[in-house]
Amino acid sequence: MSEYHWTKITDEAAFAPRDGAGALVFQNQMWLLGGWNPGDKEFFPHVCNSEVWSTPDGKTWTLQTHADWEGRHTAGYAVHRDKMWIVGGDANQGHYQNDVWKSADGILWEQVSSAIPWGPRALHYTVSFDDKLWIMGGQTVPQFAPAQEAFYNDVWNSADGKTWQCVIEHAPWSQRGMIGGSVVFGNKIWLLGGGTYDTANRPEREYFNEVWSTPDGISWQRHADAPWTPRQYHDVAVFDDKMWVLEGYNRNSGNRNDVWFSADGENWQEVPATPWAPRHAASVFVFQNALWMVAGNNMTSDVWKLQRKQM
Repeated sequence: MSEYHWTKITDEAAFAPRDGAGALVFQNQMWLLGGWNPGDKEFFPHVCNSEVWSTPDGKTWTLQTHADWEGRHTAGYAVHRDKMWIVGGDANQGHYQNDVWKSADGILWEQVSSAIPWGPRALHYTVSFDDKLWIMGGQTVPQFAPAQEAFYNDVWNSADGKTWQCVIEHAPWSQRGMIGGSVVFGNKIWLLGGGTYDTANRPEREYFNEVWSTPDGISWQRHADAPWTPRQYHDVAVFDDKMWVLEGYNRNSGNRNDVWFSADGENWQEVPATPWAPRHAASVFVFQNALWMVAGNNMTSDVWKLQRKQM
């Protein structure tokens, strides 16, 4: 018997289906930023859009603005110093989005930088920790935007989003990215799974189920190879004093709908019988004592929440 249960809030929220949309909790609302849906030419004429949606309850969603930043998905998203941040972007417009934006209200957005020193890259992992923004890993994707082929395992941070320093050029974990959400737990940054996108010279994608943590971005500890299937384009979160890994993609199994949690990064337990459809690149929130699963590559605009059962 699981200690958690899922509740479906809606099959069809007000926003069009999408994957890779930013997911932030700010000013007591959930915020959905941008996203990707190349099959929808009405709402995604440039493959990705810059819509900003918010909701106080997961059921009623309001389109707040079409933001000034170029449409994107799977970028870096964080709440830092009482503002929402978008850190970098993707390569779907034929170039790399080497910019940083912030907003105090979700409607007015300020460009902080147009030339981050760690660009060009996409699919990086982004975290707010120790009063800084952190990015790590990622890669270039030359078939989408011209750039020298590169895969990264470096770590950078910035207090203001404009001035960045490289904390370590080569962390001990192998080059990777493709992790949605973020995990800061036990005063450490955690890196859970991830992978690489295929390129001409590395046509086989990589998938990982390793668990790493760091108190400072420099010293890393490898905790375990987790029992969950190696994956990319999954989402991670901290909820109910545990770390969570949800959905994702693996070449052999395709899109997934499994859900796992751990209190220490080494011992993992699966929540059985997930009711929502397999997907990757969903939008996951921790809000109002619940873990929320929203949209993703299932290409529906469904909304679900997970809560601890009342005993």
